[in-house]
Amino acid sequence: MSAPPAAGTARRPFGVALGPWASQIGITVAFALLWGMFIVLAPATFLNLPIYQSFAQTTPFFAIVAMPLTMVIVAGDIDLSFGSIMSLGMVGFIAAWKLTGSVELGIAAALATGVGCGLFNGIFVTYVGIPSLVVTIGTQFLFRGLAVALVSGKQFPLVTTSSSPLYDVLVGKLFGVPMEFIWLITIAIATWLLLNRHRLGQNAYSIGDNAQASALMGIPIRRTRITLFVLTGAAAAFAGLLNSLQVVNYYPAVGDGYLLPTLAAVFVGGTSVFGGWGSVWGTFLGAFMIGGISAGLVAIGLSDYYPQVVYGAVILVSVSIHAVLRRRFEY
Repeated sequence: MSAPPAAGTARRPFGVALGPWASQIGITVAFALLWGMFIVLAPATFLNLPIYQSFAQTTPFFAIVAMPLTMVIVAGDIDLSFGSIMSLGMVGFIAAWKLTGSVELGIAAALATGVGCGLFNGIFVTYVGIPSLVVTIGTQFLFRGLAVALVSGKQFPLVTTSSSPLYDVLVGKLFGVPMEFIWLITIAIATWLLLNRHRLGQNAYSIGDNAQASALMGIPIRRTRITLFVLTGAAAAFAGLLNSLQVVNYYPAVGDGYLLPTLAAVFVGGTSVFGGWGSVWGTFLGAFMIGGISAGLVAIGLSDYYPQVVYGAVILVSVSIHAVLRRRFEY
């Protein structure tokens, strides 16, 4: 082994300095390549504002959930029940709204329902000791079944909610920008701060990297994991609320179809499936990559048979870029 350089003369190697940014560089490069391809092949669509307004309205429905889910996966867990929480949260909204006539209380009930579902997941995982994958597969069916049963499978029009002052705050526009996108930006910033500038995020990284060592260091493992599930549940309920209010209708199947795009956004963004590493910036870009693929393929003239092929290719290429860069520039 070579001797270390003399004190005061050592210079940090470029690769070591780049190491913490390798994952973000990977997803940024992949995003730029994909978007560049769409712009070159379909300039009439991707150089005009309407397509971006559409993305800003639709992508947040799963990207909002992907933010706290990134923290859950960083800590070595996973949550597959968020799609069902989106629906069950709206059942809470409808119950409170119909009972009191207050949209505000309905929103509070929806968020409380999401928190309760997340708490249920977290307690089951941490105290019963069943892997989160198994627990949340079960609660995915449990929460969806409750949502359908409690409303007897019926839809509920939400037209009168548009008279509430909070309606425009949730799904209106601010200077022409859809509020859904503004909420996504707000939640992404809050998640970044929690993950990178707060003890909760430090604990999540530590638990995902080595749970046994974290326990020896006195990190509150159960409390941390439960908190992360609660945040994901609240985000899922909020996303379900935005989705339903945008179309002014609640249907029990809300949240269906968001499972794979949400997970893909997290993993394409560079979060390790084994825990211990994750990037909010990566998840943010990953969400818009996944959200833009279908529209991009239609815009360049390919049929509806190709999106899943491209989804798979993008996931494999992005994850490969992350892996290569991490190995090349890791400490």
